[in-house]
Amino acid sequence: MPRPRCVAVARIIGTCRRGPKCHRCHRGRGLLSSSTNDLCILFRLYLWVGFLSVPYIDTAMIQCPRGTRDFLPDEMEKRRFYEGRLRNVAETFGFREIETPIFEDSELFILRSGPNVLKELYAFEDKGGRSIALRPEMTAPAIRMFVNGMSNDPKPIKIFYFGQCFRYERPQSGRYREFFQFGAEIIGGATPQTDAEAIAMASSMLRSLGLKDYRLRIGHIGVLRQRIADIGVPKERTAEVLQKLDKKLYDEARPLLADMGVSEDDAEALFKLTETVGGVEVLSQVPGEAGDWLRQVVAYLEAMGVQTPEIDLGVVRGLDYYTGMVFEAEAPALGAEKQICGGGSYTLSELFGGEKVFSTGFAVGFDRALLALEKEGAVYERRGIDAYVLCASDDVRIRAAGIAADLRAAGLSTDQDIMDRKMAKAMKSASSACARYAVIVGARDLENGEVTLRDMATGEQSNVLIADLASRIRGERGRP
Repeated sequence: MPRPRCVAVARIIGTCRRGPKCHRCHRGRGLLSSSTNDLCILFRLYLWVGFLSVPYIDTAMIQCPRGTRDFLPDEMEKRRFYEGRLRNVAETFGFREIETPIFEDSELFILRSGPNVLKELYAFEDKGGRSIALRPEMTAPAIRMFVNGMSNDPKPIKIFYFGQCFRYERPQSGRYREFFQFGAEIIGGATPQTDAEAIAMASSMLRSLGLKDYRLRIGHIGVLRQRIADIGVPKERTAEVLQKLDKKLYDEARPLLADMGVSEDDAEALFKLTETVGGVEVLSQVPGEAGDWLRQVVAYLEAMGVQTPEIDLGVVRGLDYYTGMVFEAEAPALGAEKQICGGGSYTLSELFGGEKVFSTGFAVGFDRALLALEKEGAVYERRGIDAYVLCASDDVRIRAAGIAADLRAAGLSTDQDIMDRKMAKAMKSASSACARYAVIVGARDLENGEVTLRDMATGEQSNVLIADLASRIRGERGRP
């Protein structure tokens, strides 16, 4: 019989490495140690086979699901910093924050995007038999919330939101199955100034992040919709064509248009229209109300100090509910997949049981915006903490804990040595925490009501009265 893997089991069945005279085995087997008892032998074999039948447990490290990420403290601090900048911009434009559930009825997204969207969703049936989906974007939930609870509020309603969304697609650089959006909606406004307000806020947000190179492109979906109708595309198939034009999939659009009876010349003219790009002078090629509307939008943007956007009639939002102005922002640092923001004017509330209300909104791809910053070489400096309290000797630890509590009560970010380290190691811990100051508590200084305050950047240190400690740290950091 091969030597068992477990010494404990080996001793039970009589094959212990220590040999037959092992006093531990004899003591462990007790009455079952008699080799002449057939029942005893069978019992020992049963134990051995039972041990072998225990399933193998894979102890490999469990990773986060594909397409998702963990954010460690340094990364999380950076993300919160940039998120805060976006929030500040939204608030300065008079927007107020909302929050909606991470999951919604699947029908909400089917009504918005069509049944094919289910292929991209994390959709499932809950225990009550309801069809539920993790949200793939946040415009539909925001408008659903408006229909449910804000439809009677004074217009326009200016709201913003930030949160995670989910799409089941192949992960790649800057694109994940769990991703984050920062978006805004102006509900109940249908004027060129409304559109300009949304574009101006999007531009201010990107600028607040510190992006050096980004470009705004605006168009009008009405121009393409009218041309598509003029060449004979059935209204119910317009969205299908727009989706191909949105991704510049002309090779796929040609047979599609031909199947609808569109001539080759008309199809090529449509493709050429989507390639119409340039400065404000391009608006001379945009006839009727759409051209007049975009000229007013551009005038408002210039008055608000927004960089002159590029006019691009190929900016397409391939969904039926977009009605007028559409825009995108792109960061060349990202290469081919460079879009970081997109939006436009639309009507959506009637799909969710409300009255038809014109709105303008946009969303910033937060992950892609941060990736663009990284590609441009932006470096986030860890904020650190105001103070780190450490002890010169063990007999002052309780007093040091009180000093740390006082600093926190004064609004200063403070950590302390809770591992009873020697002073040299505690100073290294203070440095690792990026503390601006080390507060060294010693028995002799305490007799005088003082502590030693050390500037971690310069190494300079001085005695400070405990009563003045918080104001000294706050004052030297230039805080009000």
